[in-house]
Amino acid sequence: MRFLLDDEQREFGRTLGRMLAAADTPAAARAWGAGDSGPGRAVWRRLAEAGVFGLAVPEKYGGAGFLPVELVVSFVELGRYAVPGPAVETAAAAALLGRLGDTGGPAEKWLPAVAAGDAVVSYADPACGPYALDATAADATFLASGDTLWRLDREGTAQPSVQPSIDPARRLSRCEPGGGTALASGPAVRAAAARAADTARLLTAAQALGVGRRLLDDTVAYVKQRTQFGVAIGSFQAVKHRLADVLVALEFAEPLIYGAAVELAGDGEAGTGIAMAKVAAGEAAYTAARTALQLHGALGYTDELDLSLWIRKARALRGAWGTPAECRARVLRSPVPGR
Repeated sequence: MRFLLDDEQREFGRTLGRMLAAADTPAAARAWGAGDSGPGRAVWRRLAEAGVFGLAVPEKYGGAGFLPVELVVSFVELGRYAVPGPAVETAAAAALLGRLGDTGGPAEKWLPAVAAGDAVVSYADPACGPYALDATAADATFLASGDTLWRLDREGTAQPSVQPSIDPARRLSRCEPGGGTALASGPAVRAAAARAADTARLLTAAQALGVGRRLLDDTVAYVKQRTQFGVAIGSFQAVKHRLADVLVALEFAEPLIYGAAVELAGDGEAGTGIAMAKVAAGEAAYTAARTALQLHGALGYTDELDLSLWIRKARALRGAWGTPAECRARVLRSPVPGR
């Protein structure tokens, strides 16, 4: 498959990039990690105005329909600019509620607010991990467990406890099924949850790709400035080879992500392709983080340097919504075409 974004999709990505570049997202990420969600929500509203969250919401609820390719374009930029908050989980919850439709009524209540940026929601699936991202900052957290969909309100009595994360801007909460209000049940919930999990894996991979791109760009800029023995360290063969390895890994991951998005848009079986994309993007971003850390020298270890936001995020995204081992196992379990 030869896949290229059209002019409108590329311009959408560039427009988001320009908007986020002017939004001081590193400051918003640091504030989010410190418990102040105000700056992050301001960025969130701007993303909603640009139509980002509407890309996961059906038209009948005020969105643009479920558009995985455009979502990937958006989330690459969210990763490139380290946007805080449960953006992946909001899109996954929207995919789930949109698939359920009016079953139990949650779609009518929440999807218009998600599309408009008035609601920040999180989502968890115990089959994919025990934690929900930023449940304490979200207006509601949805949990799909088996055949039942639950909602845990931020102000509810079963307030989830915050767990430490390698990325301070990612606050994890252990949320137990049955700790809130049951919204829907039945086989349709299980099918919708599978769709939501695939969406979350794909968009996590897209974020990782954006993180890796940013780490590579910043490191290339740095090695052109830092000197040893009177010359820029970027002129050393060993440094060039390290950066080339990162570039190749990112270039290989990108078509896998967009190919998986096309499969998901076709409403077919996209799980294997998404798992492959998740592994490739997660490992590429992790390689970019390690390279950035080493080539920046002692500076790379400092929390004060904004680079640390992307280095930590790369490690966290690598395991979010499917570790490399889990995703590889899914690929190995898939049937071989023609056999």
